[in-house]
Amino acid sequence: MSEIQTVSITSFVSLPLVHRGKVRDVYQVNEEELLLVATDRISAFDYVLPTPIPQKGAILTALSAFWFEKLKSIVENHFISCDFDEFPAAIRQHEELRGRSTLVKKTKVFPVECVVRGYLEGSGWKDYQVTGNVCNYNLPENLRQCEKLPRPIFTPATKAQTGHDENISESEFANIVGAETAEQLRSISFEIYKQASSYALTRGIIIADTKFEFGLDENDNILLIDEVLTPDSSRFWSLDNYAPGASQSSFDKQFVRDYLETLDWNKQPPAPELSPHIVEATTARYSEAYRILTGKNLEINEK
Repeated sequence: MSEIQTVSITSFVSLPLVHRGKVRDVYQVNEEELLLVATDRISAFDYVLPTPIPQKGAILTALSAFWFEKLKSIVENHFISCDFDEFPAAIRQHEELRGRSTLVKKTKVFPVECVVRGYLEGSGWKDYQVTGNVCNYNLPENLRQCEKLPRPIFTPATKAQTGHDENISESEFANIVGAETAEQLRSISFEIYKQASSYALTRGIIIADTKFEFGLDENDNILLIDEVLTPDSSRFWSLDNYAPGASQSSFDKQFVRDYLETLDWNKQPPAPELSPHIVEATTARYSEAYRILTGKNLEINEK
């Protein structure tokens, strides 16, 4: 991958800022379109860390574009283009946006995250150790950390702009989006996970779990939005090295979480800086995830 400017935050007089998330800055392009800018910010334990990860935004942008194209037969999505040279002039005057920006359709966003878990790790593993179940799913006894579940489970969560996302029950999920919509989102999420995880296995990656976001277009069609199946939104494990019973070799930000767990940090602000070694290794893991899943190295055309 060629070098690209590291970007932690963006701000443009010519583009109205709609929302600044943990990683993405969202700008209004016109009444129908938004610009999603994937910065190099990284969050862990629901806090944005002060140290950016070089090339991260470009990797998230390109990998999401890959999945949007691959999954469009399952559900429509908001993707229009990530080709900087095709963007409106108001965007093209900001060269730092090249490679890390996506032009998308504007939608009415559902205020929930649709999480699918195929393996027992993260907060699911912590809950299982205490209660023997995960988000009200009764699971077999004596499952090991990172063990494959008998079947994938759907564990929706609230979408927190700041602070902690919180798991919610499926009934709470239905109350938020409506019963019929809840069933549609659940079904779509399972089908995306099924097809994506099957494909990833052929490339040597296990998708242990992932989260999706959805919105409605002007005709009330459900669209897949935001990012999809990236190292930020998913757990990617090496199939060759997979061995349940402990944490797995991963291509996602679990590597950063594991590092933070070794520090004397109470998971309250301010979040600690990352060491240069951790930053470099994280970029390498994200790049490798893209290379394995797409079969090519990410090239950024600079001008």
